[in-house]
Amino acid sequence: MARKKSSETGAVSFEAAMLQLEEIVQALEKGDLPLEESVALFEQGVRLSRICAGKLDAAQEKVRRILVEKDGELMTLPFAETEE
Repeated sequence: MARKKSSETGAVSFEAAMLQLEEIVQALEKGDLPLEESVALFEQGVRLSRICAGKLDAAQEKVRRILVEKDGELMTLPFAETEE
């Protein structure tokens, strides 16, 4: 698995970050990595999850800005929660 430096990870798309995060989780779940590599992957995963959360927050804010009523008032609607 190719690992990226944190400076490169910040410019990655949400989808690419999620894919990398999924790969990290799969590698960690196997449990066959040396401790040092597991810790490094975990740190990278935390960085990627923060990047994803930031991108989601930015997208949510963008949606809120789009939902402006005709009189200029902000119309905020809660996102529909999915039942599992």
